[in-house]
Amino acid sequence: MTSLPATTKKKLGLVIDLDTCVGCQGCVTSCKEWNTSGYSAPLTDIDPYGQDPQGAWLNRVHGFELGEGLESRTVHFPRSCLHCEEPACVTVCPTGASYKREEDGIVLVNPDTCIGCKLCSWACPYGAREYDPSHGVMKKCTLCVDRIYNENLEPEDRQPACVRACPTGARHFGDLGDPESDVSKLVAEREGFNLLEEFGYKPVNKYLPPRKRRDAVTSQPAALKETVGPSDGTKTEKFFAWADRKLSR
Repeated sequence: MTSLPATTKKKLGLVIDLDTCVGCQGCVTSCKEWNTSGYSAPLTDIDPYGQDPQGAWLNRVHGFELGEGLESRTVHFPRSCLHCEEPACVTVCPTGASYKREEDGIVLVNPDTCIGCKLCSWACPYGAREYDPSHGVMKKCTLCVDRIYNENLEPEDRQPACVRACPTGARHFGDLGDPESDVSKLVAEREGFNLLEEFGYKPVNKYLPPRKRRDAVTSQPAALKETVGPSDGTKTEKFFAWADRKLSR
């Protein structure tokens, strides 16, 4: 079985904001595009437009409906490898193909020594491992390791493809082992949480919870009368004064 490093110099990972993710699938398609020619290449597709499509996707987004009435909402939940500090997928690997890097904490799979036994996928509680039937090996999110260290790219592009592609800024990348990093501060500010923390695998990736919805009453036109005080201006001026106060909060 494969051993883990005692410590890692960094804990590179993602912070995903469930409040601002709109489920557009931009992170999914950009991940597929980059990794089809990157470290995990190729990510094959079998009969993609048929009745039984198969293929490897390293990032997926699920949608859930929560609450009822005015409290109801749709939550989009991106899912990929969480690069755990104590990943079961690594310790069960019989060949050492699945391993965790000491320098940055990224969990990777060596396709040259992977035998496709699928033990890692059974051990992972997050469903983050993908079996590529065309090559008989396991594949997974690499945090775009061939991109984040690529000095041929502009500095702003040296981040995972999913982060770079997100149109709402719902995905963040950085060193979660550094309490002074932007991602660590964001997790502390928004009370970020671990997925299935009770399992004890210590995922590095964090999720930011959805914010509470605004009171429905405040979004109704009737609120205009309560928030706009006496004025000598026209009704139009009153409306824009009210809108300015709302948008300035």
